[in-house]
Formats: sequence, structure tokens, C-alpha cells
Amino acid sequence: MATESEELRDALQSVMDESPEQTQRVMDMLSRHFTGAGGLWASRTKAVRMLDMLRDVGPKAYAELQAVASQPVASPAPRSVTAGRDIGVAVTGDDNTVVTGDHVHLRDSTLQQTVVGVQHVRHNYGADSAVQRLVPDDWPLAKDVEPLAHGVRPTRNVSGRPLLPPYVEREADGAVEALLTGAPTGKFVVVLGEAYAGKTRTALRAVAEVLPDARVFAPGRGEDLRMLPTVLRGRRDPCVLWLDDLDVHLGAAAHGLEPRLLAQLTGLGVVVVATLREEAYDEVRQSVDGRVLDLAHFVELPREWSAGERGRARLAGDVRLAEAARHSGPEGVAAYLAVGPQLFEDWQRARRADRHPRGHALVRAAIDLARCGLRGPLPQDLLVKAHESYEDVTGLERESVADALAWAAEKRFGVLPLLRSGGAGKWEAAPYLAEAVLKGEGHPAVDSAVWDLALETARTDTAYDFATVTRTAREAFRRAAKRGDGRGMLRLGLLTESLGERDEAEGWFRRAAGAGQPEAAGRLGRLLVERGEEKEATAFLETAAEAGDGKAATLLGKVLLGQTRRWLKVGAEADDPEAAHLLGDVLLGSGEFDEASYWYRKAEQRGHAAVARSGGVHAFLEGWADVAEVYLTRAADAGDTVAAYLLKVVRGEAGDHNAEAYFDYGDARTYPLDATHYGLVMEMKGRLDQARAEYEKAYELGDAYGAYRLALLLEKQGTPDEAKTWYRKAADMGHPGAKKALVENPDTVKE
Repeated sequence: MATESEELRDALQSVMDESPEQTQRVMDMLSRHFTGAGGLWASRTKAVRMLDMLRDVGPKAYAELQAVASQPVASPAPRSVTAGRDIGVAVTGDDNTVVTGDHVHLRDSTLQQTVVGVQHVRHNYGADSAVQRLVPDDWPLAKDVEPLAHGVRPTRNVSGRPLLPPYVEREADGAVEALLTGAPTGKFVVVLGEAYAGKTRTALRAVAEVLPDARVFAPGRGEDLRMLPTVLRGRRDPCVLWLDDLDVHLGAAAHGLEPRLLAQLTGLGVVVVATLREEAYDEVRQSVDGRVLDLAHFVELPREWSAGERGRARLAGDVRLAEAARHSGPEGVAAYLAVGPQLFEDWQRARRADRHPRGHALVRAAIDLARCGLRGPLPQDLLVKAHESYEDVTGLERESVADALAWAAEKRFGVLPLLRSGGAGKWEAAPYLAEAVLKGEGHPAVDSAVWDLALETARTDTAYDFATVTRTAREAFRRAAKRGDGRGMLRLGLLTESLGERDEAEGWFRRAAGAGQPEAAGRLGRLLVERGEEKEATAFLETAAEAGDGKAATLLGKVLLGQTRRWLKVGAEADDPEAAHLLGDVLLGSGEFDEASYWYRKAEQRGHAAVARSGGVHAFLEGWADVAEVYLTRAADAGDTVAAYLLKVVRGEAGDHNAEAYFDYGDARTYPLDATHYGLVMEMKGRLDQARAEYEKAYELGDAYGAYRLALLLEKQGTPDEAKTWYRKAADMGHPGAKKALVENPDTVKE
């Protein structure tokens, strides 16, 4: 060229508003002129600058461009050209780069700018070139488009199933297909809806149905679209420009879609199909790029699925669709399937101590309780109790319960929370999480403490189905037992025992005890004792007691005490004086004074002098001080130091204890029964207000006697209605005196 590139730039910039047809004529003319016999641009730099400006050329610059174009062209031979399909031009320049058709040769290690046909692409590539994306023959056919590669989000993988479940017909399908019918006359169709409504798959499916043999070009975010008209000119086969998330492909400044480019494309018969989120629509409408929306045909796709759509999903033959149709709410089936996996990952990552371990544990508690069969909203107190049983979760102290619940209730991706509110103080795990854990592998078994909470809640709260929870528990424990899990056998024994199935419970306890579960041994021992088989029970109770089972140890002691009485009686009846003495001690300790006295006399008759202290204690308890002094003197004179101390007590020589000081526990409540004892001291001294306060404290500490003493005090003070309330409280806690009072005075139980 005789002129510099600045001259061309000035000419091109002078026209921005004329018709596309005139612009196309100029582009055709320049394309013919600037390609020589070898198909090469004379100057790569000038070509690049020209092509950057050609899109907006109009008739006002036509004469100037003709003048520029009529000048002679220098056409040096290319240094290297690779033959291939020619889509218009080839380029070579001083950066040792040659392009022709859809092939690129690089002599240097990098390539900064390349012109192919009439597309100006900026890239940095190796063998896979962005240049090749502009070869329509390489674009996939609509019927072969892979949804996951074109914007459809994956869902939970199911073994033996495709990555995506089958498409479910939407109510909007007919509208989208109707707009596409008649193509390739050129149209601009936009599927509009909220995020995760299923827009992408609906639009792709419609294109595949109506235009199965159309070539589909899907540019990347922000990719330059200006050269598509030249690339597609003269093609007879249909082409589709696919713009998922339309808002990132708009605007002349970004070299994206704008009205004039859209007119060129639709004029060539190109069908432009796009998706657009509702919130993005509002933003685009208020921007300069929003003018292109005036040219679109919109089809709105609701996120919430209709009853008909859900019905078709349930019948589609895919477990994921059936589950989503059953459990999804207003968020819809598509959102349930797409957001669910991301929700699950978010919950799993939160377990780390530096993230949201308490939030993770509360969600896990909700999931585990649902696994137990407690379906529906769960009380917050129940979640808090359950989550505290997870010993494998650390860092709970980093987050308060309130903060953890707020985090879990926050909607992820604007669609679903981990925990959704079920009303005042109630929460429910996202159904996707519960289903994913139920169907997945590798999740921890539900903790025993959580099972206990679930069973107790279902037993006492009619909002839940106790039969469902027990059935679920039985199935879970049986699976564990079948694997040889002794804990599962124990749980089955406990469950069946609670349901009154004693024979089955005994069988499971035996199996669990054999599998090394000491608690099962204790439970089995108790069943055997209740059936009168104490001899067999002893070994099981001893196993449990040695493992630290306090109840088993107590029962074992009672069994052994009973055996002790039986065998001591055998010895005593065989005239063994020591057996008679020891049997008397056992009976005295049980309050059987007459029986104890009988056997003490038997021992004395046999000349058993060691019975003297026991005889003295018995006499003192009976109130026979003189008799007691004789026996205790004998024992003391024999060197019995305990008898010597008791002798002082009988004679009134022992130091007296101040009752108020003895029972004044202060703030150190080491002995919980002392609150009642101290209250009784206050009552005896006439300090009735303080006595009442102590009795109330005792009741709060769990001492039924405190409630009973307060009832007696109130009755003495002439307040029978209030006394009635405290008798009832004491009776409810099991106090025998209160129960007797309620039976003897029916008026007391009236409400």
C-alpha cells in the first residue's frame, strides 16, 4: 500500500452507523483485494488493525476505502504455508508465524496475535489452537452436543447409570421448540429463569430436537464474536450460536453480541440460542448492552416444577429423578439435582476445626436422626443433645450454637440451606443430604447415644412415628449384627427388651456377651436373676461388674448377699455359732431385729463370746441401755475398740455434734441430701422461711424427700393447696411417704 495504516484507520472510524448490507459489500471488496494469488496478506500488522475496525464500516467511508483498496498490493511469498481447508485468508509476518485455512505454523515459542479469515483472536496456545474453533465443519452437531461440556451441571453419580439422568419434559419445551421451528431462517431465542431452573439443558435439548444436524458454536466467556459472519457466509448447512449465560457474551466494547452483529448472524440464517438468569436480565436491561434483548424471543422457565413435571420425573426410571421429585420443594427438581452435590461438599468441608465444626455436627445430628426414622422438623434442643455425642468432631468450642445454626441455615448458591427451618425452634436437614448419606457408603454409623435419643423422642412425642423408628433401628442393628458387630447385637437386645420381647432380647444378649460386650453380660445376668436363675446369672454379672458396670455389681452383691443369708442359715441351723452370729449381723443390718436377736442368742448359747458387741448394738437400738452396757463392756474388756467407743455413746460420754454445723454444706454441695437435712434443722429451730428455701433447693438437686418435707411444712402452716402440689412432686419422684399421703387423703390428689 502507498498509504500508512493510520490513513485506513481514519477512514474506518468515520463510519459507525450504516446498514449491515453496505458494510458487508465493503468487507467483501477488501477481502478480494487484500488476498493475492497466494492467499496472503501483504502486511500482518495492517491487516490486524483493519480487521479490528471493519465491523462498523458503512457507506460513508466506502469511497475512501475503495481508494485505499485500489492501490497496488505487495505480495511476498510466504516463508511457510501448510495446506488445508481455506476459510478466507492466511497470514505471515515478522514474528515467524504463518496461518492458512485452519492450520497454524509457529516458528517462535509464542504467538500473540493471529488473523484467521476475518476473526481477530488473542491467545497463547500450543497444538490446540483457538483458530481451529472457527472451522464450522469441526463444530459438533446439535444432536451430538455433550450437555456437561456446554453448561449443564452434574448431579450425584449412581453406579451403572449415566452421569446425567434422562431428560424430563418441561412445560416450556413446546414454546422453545416452536420458536426454533422454521430455522435456519435466523432467530434469537433466550430461555429465561432463575439460577438452577434447568435452562441450559432445556435449551440444548430443544436445539437437538428441532435442529439435530445444525453445527453448534459455543464461545468461551468474553470470546470475540465479530468475525463469525465472515466465517459463516456462504454456508448452506444450519448453524447455531450457543450462548450459555448470555450476559457474559454481550456488548460491542467486549466484542460480544450486539444488535448489528446479531442482524448479520440472523441474516445469514444463524440461530442464536441463549440462557439468561433473572437477576442478570435486570442488570443487562439497565445497561447499554440491554438493547439486544429487544430483539430476543423469550421463553420463561420456572424453577419450581409443576405436578405434571414431577410426575414425569418419578416415572423416568432413574432413582435420582424419583428422589428429587419426592423431596424437592420450591427450589425444583433441577436445583435439587444440581445444587445437592455442592451442598454435600460444603457440609463435609465444614468439619475441619478451622471452619464450622459445630455447624457440621448439628447438621450431622439432623441427618442421623433422620436416618433413625425421625422425619420432619426436629426440636433444636434435640439437635444440640445429639451433636454433643460426636467424639470424633473437634473444635466445637470455636463456634456457639447460635452462630453454627445461622451458618447452617444460610442458603447455598441462593437456593438451598444445609438446615432449613421447620417452625419455631425446629430444624430439618436438607433432604438431599439425608438421602445422600442413606444411599452412600463410608459414612459413620449412627452413634448409640443418638439412637437412644431417637427412640426416646419417638416414644414420647406423637409428632413422630414410633413404629417407623423401631423398625428402622431393628433393620440397622440386624445389619451390624450380621457383620459380627457385638455392639449391634447389644443394641438389638436392648431394643427388643424395651419392646417386651424378652426371649429375643435374651438371645441377643447372649450373643453380644459372647462377642465381648460386658454390658450385654450385665443385662443377661439381670434377666436370669428375675427368672430365678441366680446361679447362672452370677458369672455374667461378675463379668459386667469387673468391667465397671455399677448396676451389675450392685445386683451381684444383692445376689451374693442372698446366697450369704441362705448358706449362713444352713450353717446356723447346723449349730455353728459363728454362722449364727454372722446371720444375726446380716439380719440386723436389714432391720429384722427379732430374727437377729434369735440368732445372737443361739450363738451365745454355744458360748460364742465374739457376739457380745453385736448383742450390745442390738440392745441399744431396741432402747435397752443397761443391757447394751453389759454386752459392750464385755466386748471392750476383750479389746474391741469399736465396742469401747459405743460404750461411751451408751453412757452419754461421747462428744456431741452440732447438727447445724454438721449439715451446713454452704456452696460445696458434696452431699446432695444435706440440703433437706439442713432444712430440717432449720425447721426444728423455728426458722421456717430458711427451711422452705432449703427444701426447694433439695428438690432442685433431685431429692424427693425435700419436696415431701416442704409438703409437710406447708400443711402445718395451713396452706393445703400448695402442700398438695408438693406432695404430688414428691410422689412423682418416687417418695413412699408422699405416695402414702396421696392414697390416705384422696382430696390431696384433686387438681
